[in-house]
Parts: sequence; C-alpha cells; structure tokens
Amino acid sequence: MAKQQYKTTFFCKNCGNESPKWLGKCPACGEWNTYIEEPKAPKSASVRYSPSVEGSHQVAEPVKISEIRAEDQPRINLPSGELNRVLGGGLVPGSIVLLGGEPGIGKSTLVLQNVLRIRSRRVLYVSGEESPQQLRMRADRIAGGRMDCECYLLCETSLDKIFSSIRSFQPALIIVDSIQTIASDQLESAPGSVTQVRECAAAFQRYAKETYTPVILIGHINKEGSIAGPKVLEHIVDAVIQFEGDRNYLYRILRPIKNRFGNTNEIGIYEMKEDGLREVTNPSELLLSDRDSELSGTAIGVTIDGMRPFLIEVQALVSTAAYGTAQRSVTGFDQRRMNMLLAVLEKRLGFKLAQKDVFLNIVGGLKVNDPALDLAVISAILSSNVDMAISTGVCFAGEVGLSGEIRQVTRCEQRVTEAQKLGFDTIIIPKNNLKGVKRDAWTIKVVEVSRVEDAFRHLFG
Repeated sequence: MAKQQYKTTFFCKNCGNESPKWLGKCPACGEWNTYIEEPKAPKSASVRYSPSVEGSHQVAEPVKISEIRAEDQPRINLPSGELNRVLGGGLVPGSIVLLGGEPGIGKSTLVLQNVLRIRSRRVLYVSGEESPQQLRMRADRIAGGRMDCECYLLCETSLDKIFSSIRSFQPALIIVDSIQTIASDQLESAPGSVTQVRECAAAFQRYAKETYTPVILIGHINKEGSIAGPKVLEHIVDAVIQFEGDRNYLYRILRPIKNRFGNTNEIGIYEMKEDGLREVTNPSELLLSDRDSELSGTAIGVTIDGMRPFLIEVQALVSTAAYGTAQRSVTGFDQRRMNMLLAVLEKRLGFKLAQKDVFLNIVGGLKVNDPALDLAVISAILSSNVDMAISTGVCFAGEVGLSGEIRQVTRCEQRVTEAQKLGFDTIIIPKNNLKGVKRDAWTIKVVEVSRVEDAFRHLFG
C-alpha cells in the first residue's frame, strides 16, 4: 500500500493562521515574519480523542442560558497556598492550566512537590523529557523519602499511547511535562511544531472538558520570553501562569497572565531551596537586608505587585566617570525610566549627574515595574551622590513626574500599613494621597511631599 502523501502549508507561529503560501505579514494578527512551512495532514487524519475507547458521537444540544444553573464550581485545594492564590482559590475541575517559564526555573519542581503531597486523588504525571529514574531522584529530594501518595509516572511522548493509558487508568489529575515534547502519530510534523502543539493541546482540552478532569500543561518559552508554540495555545487553556525569576537568585514569582476562574492581580512568591521551593508568606522580611547599619545609597521603597504589598531595598552608587562617557547600569528596574529620573534631578534640583557613573540595583533579583518606586530610586541616588545615609526607619512610596512633582500612587493606605507592620518609623508619600483616610490606628509618621526638592530637604536638611 502506497504511503499517504502529505501536502505542506504555512502557519503563523503567533496566531496559528494557515496560508497556502509564505506571507511576510500575517493578515490575521498583523505580525511580521511569523510564517513557517509544515506538513499538513489530510482531514481524515485529524486528531480526535474522547473519554471512551470507542469515541464520543453524541451531538451537543443547545441550552437556553436562563435554564443553566449558576453554581460555583468546587475547587481542588492544592498543597501550596501560593499556587492556590494564583489560581483564584484552587484548581477547578475540568480546567486546563498552562505553566510556563525559563529552563531550570523550577516549573517541574513546583508541580511535582504539589502532586507528591496529594493523598486523596490519583495523579498521572506524563513526562516527555525525563526518565522515571530522574523523576524518582527529584521526588526523593523534594519529599525526603516519603512516598505515600497516589502519583503515577508515565514517560511517553506519543499522544495516542498517552490517551490509551489515560482511558485505562482514569486519573483525577493529569500533569503533562511538557506539551512541546508530545506528538501525535497521526501528524507528520515534528514535536514542538505549530501543528503538533495546537492539536495536542486541543486534545487535552477536549478530554478535560468532557470528563471534568483538570489538566496542567508545562510549557517552554522562546527567546522573547513568551510561551513557545502558536498563540492559539494560550487561547485554548483556561489559565496561563508564568514562573519568573533569575536562576542566579533564590526568589521566584508565580504570575498569572490569564485566568478564567479568578483575577490576574495575585502573585505567588517562592524561595528556591535544596529540597524544593518554599513558600514566602512575608516577602518584605526576606527582601530587606540588615538595617542596623546606615550606608549611603540605600533606600527602602514600598511596592505592590498584584495585590500584595512588600518593601524592597534599592541600592544606588554614584561616582565620577573614570572614562569620557558616563555609565548607566540597572538591575531589576527599567533603565529608560532611571534615565528620566536622572534628567529630572539634573533639571529640577541642579545636580550635575551627566558626567557621573550611576549604578542601580533592586535587591533580591526581582524586576519591579511599579512607578511608586520612583521616590525610593531618586532618594538612593541622591544619598549616594551627597554621600549621606538615609535613616533605616524611613521608607518611600511615590511616582515622580517630569516637572519634579510627586504624583499619587494606588493603594497608598495598604502601603502605609505594610510599612508600619515591619517596624518603620516614617514613610514619605505624595501629598493628599491619603485624603479622607482615618489615621487613628497608625503609629508610623506619615510625611507628605509634593515635589522632589521637598523630599530632599526632609532627608538631608
């Protein structure tokens, strides 16, 4: 029998749009140079999986929206409280979650240490990257030899064989590590291609919805930092969670990008240890270094990431440029925003910083985008420039405008409460940011400033 011939077509890596020829610009999403050529399987070889062995041939009937019972779906509480918070209160039955992150950031460790602590549900961990021996070694390191769980391993990359095992095993939770390594035998393209990722993810999505079995997909990211594969992958799933952090530092942030069952303002913070990831319930205490000694160039800012306020240390070093061109080095902060703040200091306060090297560092390896950190950044720069230390009991929260004004920030009351809880004596905030807020319960001194020079005079006289 002659082998079936497959035609080739072009797919957009961003949105999955199909075209019979290569296009420079995708007409669907507008992105440039995203079309790649891949084999196209005939319609007879389309991937279709259902809960039963024979296949599901039932036709779905339309239902009037007023007749649908509006009930909150019971959630599955995972052992990690931080992960439950990011998911919106737990894992929803029938949902499909995509967890992405850089290589070695701890995606597999996070999922494995959660499923090893689940006692009441049968979990199927499908691995296309590691052998059973590798997973057992990691499990021993995480669980410390305690294996009284219902976690079963399946090291397989064939989608057809995976679903054959799923139908016979009937798990209550499915983990796929990773979706880019899974391939269907019915498609000619290689694993990780646009066609394979789209069809395999759609197969797991159909199974999850038909059987109310939650599925967690672990995904790779590309060099731009987004989830590898077509953009339609993020549309198929119910929640997209990004695991962020620098492998050279201990802290990791779990950040939701999309969540159909909760908001995307919550974050989870973890600390990488030898025995796995540890939840950080109070990140402020870990991100602040020893504050007993006063050193110039250090300021404490109160930032909010998602819904959680925490205090973070900003370090700055200003020195005379050893060469003709002044250096500007930033870690954890937007360099263009720092250049704007330096221009404000030079124009509005008269500090000559054009011929000086400026180095800025956010302690802990975190990347902060909160504009309320502006006041702490300029305070650290001014402290280093005049070589005068800021009192260890002072913290900052305020956005700096181009004219040198201190602009109001969101959730200022929450920031002040967090600073008082950690034992700070004074917090400098924008003027009128707490108008109408009762301050009877506060013991912390609140200093309101309207311009950068007002903050400078308060700090250094």
